[in-house]
Amino acid sequence: MPWYRKLHWQIILGLTFGIAYGILAASNGWGGFVDDWIAPFGTIFINGLRLIAVPLVLASLVMGVASLSDLRKLSRIGGKTIGIYLVTTAVAITIGLVIVNVMQPGEFIPPELRDQLMSTYADDAAGREVAAGAASDRGPLQFMVDMVPSNFFAAASNNRNMLQVVMVALFLGIGLIQLTKEKAQPLLDFFGSLNDVIIRLVDVIMMLAPVGVFALIAATITSVTGDDPSQVIGLLSGLGVYCIAVLLGLTIQTVLVYPTILKLFSPMGLKTFFSGIGPAQLVAFSTSSSGATLPVTMERCEEKLGVSEEVSSFVLPLGATINMDGTAMYQAIAAVFIAQALDLGLGFGAQLTIILTALLASIGTAAVPGAGIIMLVIILEAIGVPTAGIALILGVDRILDMCRTVTNVTGDATVATVIAASEGQLSIPNLSEAGDHIRMTAPS
Repeated sequence: MPWYRKLHWQIILGLTFGIAYGILAASNGWGGFVDDWIAPFGTIFINGLRLIAVPLVLASLVMGVASLSDLRKLSRIGGKTIGIYLVTTAVAITIGLVIVNVMQPGEFIPPELRDQLMSTYADDAAGREVAAGAASDRGPLQFMVDMVPSNFFAAASNNRNMLQVVMVALFLGIGLIQLTKEKAQPLLDFFGSLNDVIIRLVDVIMMLAPVGVFALIAATITSVTGDDPSQVIGLLSGLGVYCIAVLLGLTIQTVLVYPTILKLFSPMGLKTFFSGIGPAQLVAFSTSSSGATLPVTMERCEEKLGVSEEVSSFVLPLGATINMDGTAMYQAIAAVFIAQALDLGLGFGAQLTIILTALLASIGTAAVPGAGIIMLVIILEAIGVPTAGIALILGVDRILDMCRTVTNVTGDATVATVIAASEGQLSIPNLSEAGDHIRMTAPS
């Protein structure tokens, strides 16, 4: 197959042309044209992925749980999955804190730029504070209440409630395990067929991916720059060290931590892994939503990485709702950066509070663009830093949101691969000269 017909190269081309056209449009004041005639194709692409996200999670997770046959196996896989997710998130937060304390990005922001940013984004910051206030007023066990919906159809109507959909799917799958095979088979056939149809629809939607990515990137550039690209240059010159700190942390997590985990706990080759997950990373970058990317992540893990459907259908939907390594790292760096910029010192106790709060916040962060900034407000309140300080980072948040979503999705795929290897359910493509899939046996 020619290189230009491969999906990841088509998405890369769409991304490249989108950047070039976005800069050209911003330079010539074509922002209105982009909003009216280009951006809708990106919206259609994202809506298509979101459209199938809920039925995909429901069908795949029900089938995944039901196929585990007994609750002991479910407990084993579930325990390993949640444990690894929490460990990788804690590692990400720690890396972020080390970087921000060493680089001290808050010391590089000029006072005049700080005052300008605080004024420019004051209204937006106030809106985020209100949203965070509603979240922080809840009791300590409210997150457990939020996991169980009172009305499934209401939960399924909003992608922000994906954790509730996951809980319903788990509950339904556990119920099916309790039934005899004859009684459970009609529902299993239904969800199996639904899952197969959704996976095929992913292929159809991904045909639009190059155009959708082009439109999303072009619209992002014009929305961030307005009709004056020099504004971004000025913004990045003042917040450049902060951006570098975040990108350095995300890079370490993505290209050092995850590959190390893969090398230690699975036979997966790094070239095979990153080649297989590449299109999902590109979609994550363009959509800034691990939830919208979930259908692509599942398809790539199953078809290109050899993760069994039983494992991917359980681990990946769960990861899209509770595993936010990139978001948690960004929250840690941003919190300390804001404190530094406002000349507020943070001791060991405050930074330990950041680790614990960011770890818990990552579990409840919605897998949609910009949700992490709301949880950041809660973290700032926990360590006594003025929440209005988020105005300092809102100007570059959209760009960094795209990058941290890539880390989130890569982390999900890494854990799915490790869990599959530990359960003897990893078939690595092209491992032998004959190109056959080799079924790995579980370690003794």
